Amino acid sequence: MDRRRLLLVVAAVIAALGVALVFVYARGADARAAEQFDTREVLVATQTIEPGESFEDALASGKVDKAAVAEGQLLDGAGDQTDPFDGKLALTTIYPNEQLVPLKFGGAFDVEAAATLPIPEGKIAISILVNDDGRVGKFLSPGAEVAVIFTDIDRSTGEPVLTQTLLPRVTVLAAGSTTALQGDDGSSEDAAAGDERQIQQLLTIAVSQRQAQQVRFAEKDGELTAALLNHASEVDVDKGVTKDNLLKQGD
Repeated sequence: MDRRRLLLVVAAVIAALGVALVFVYARGADARAAEQFDTREVLVATQTIEPGESFEDALASGKVDKAAVAEGQLLDGAGDQTDPFDGKLALTTIYPNEQLVPLKFGGAFDVEAAATLPIPEGKIAISILVNDDGRVGKFLSPGAEVAVIFTDIDRSTGEPVLTQTLLPRVTVLAAGSTTALQGDDGSSEDAAAGDERQIQQLLTIAVSQRQAQQVRFAEKDGELTAALLNHASEVDVDKGVTKDNLLKQGD
């Protein structure tokens, strides 16, 4: 009899725990549902806002309005107040129904920098002076991809020591005008008249911190050349070419 009573007590306790767990789960589900369906009014774009367009112009032309957005879908910084956007310009294209956040607006200088030099995320921009012996400079434009090749020069003799691929593939952000090198007499070479081998070009490229350090060291120790790439170009960083292996055949 005592055993039967003990089993009944245990069963009652288990049933009570089960009811409590169900109650807790139901309350959690209600909270999650409330978060999903509770909404807040925030500023959104009703039409496309172009980079460089001021918030005031977008607002005046009916491109900005308030819309209800679920709490769980709110972006950081989204709200219904216009103060954070006063006097600011769009830094990037903002599409219809997109929530407005201060991160995508800035001053005129920020817009100019974002528009003229779009640095990929995680990269930095540096400028390098490269030889234009192969006339590749005539085909370089922002968005092109190049390999940067380094030639180590013996300072005492002026002879090449090693030529090696330094950066196998980087993106060109800007291509500056070509510059004629100084002649031995101190005068500028006449590029139009002739010697395009003496032309150099300033390129701005997107690189990692490590690549920037490599470039800055290499340009102090020799010469840099850009090789234009396409999507199918295959470039590897190998041991390079020296006088000893110059005539060795390879891929």
